[in-house]
Amino acid sequence: MSSKKNIDWSSIFSMPSIIYTLSGIFIAVVALKGFLIPNRFMDGGVTSMSIILYEMFNLDFSYFYVGINLIFVYFGYLRIGKTFAVHSFFAILILGLLSNFITLPIFTEDKILIAFFGGFLIGLGVGLVIRAGAVIDGIEILADYTNKKSGFSTSEIILFINVSIMLVAAFYFGLETAMYSILTYFTAVRTSDYVVDGFEEYTALNIISREHELVKSILVNDYNKAITVYKGERGYLPDSFEISTDCDIVMTIVTRLEIHRLKKAIEEADPTAFFYVSSIKEVSGGVIKKKKKS
Repeated sequence: MSSKKNIDWSSIFSMPSIIYTLSGIFIAVVALKGFLIPNRFMDGGVTSMSIILYEMFNLDFSYFYVGINLIFVYFGYLRIGKTFAVHSFFAILILGLLSNFITLPIFTEDKILIAFFGGFLIGLGVGLVIRAGAVIDGIEILADYTNKKSGFSTSEIILFINVSIMLVAAFYFGLETAMYSILTYFTAVRTSDYVVDGFEEYTALNIISREHELVKSILVNDYNKAITVYKGERGYLPDSFEISTDCDIVMTIVTRLEIHRLKKAIEEADPTAFFYVSSIKEVSGGVIKKKKKS
């Protein structure tokens, strides 16, 4: 039976998952109660919708936050699976409860600090919960659910929704608050992306070189990298289209911290080597990095 049909309780309640989820929720509550809600700053998504409705109807933020998110969790159940939906439900419910019962002082009234630190903390919280396998803002579930039906990408749908939210914020709270909220949003997005990917964000480094055997040796023997080799042809230049030679296209998976030193080593061996880099969202299986022999 697939994990989409059955709830994987061991995944939800594993120690790393619990630590990531609870840490992310607590940090998000600090961001909301200490920075965003009291100052009417928004980071996009369901939290922003809830802040606007909270100001409009003077009802508790958590009612709107949990209620709207539960709709999106249902879409997550349909598209992603029970485990994801149940995990997200628990995370959203706990955040809603904590935001209702925890009282924090307003940490600062400086708008730049609110936008930066509020965005950073909410992004950090969101990223940690995503790393645990859940979400505390269901707007991405809706975007992912509707992208095939609408013809727009998930990113385009999220951007459209958040632009609409910021326009509403500009109408109710003023243009200045809306502009600071945009800064908060981008800070939160960059932080959550960084937390999810981290320093170990993997990248495919592809090398086309006349010295391909030397390149293989450098990567494997000097830098302990596993490689994949494709057979190809180099040449076909605009001023010599008829000239081509067989070559090996060498590909290795590296972290972004390793790219510069690997390129520098290969350029010393072949200054004319051609590189292209491809972003990778996830890797599994195989040998990502060889351990050095003692």
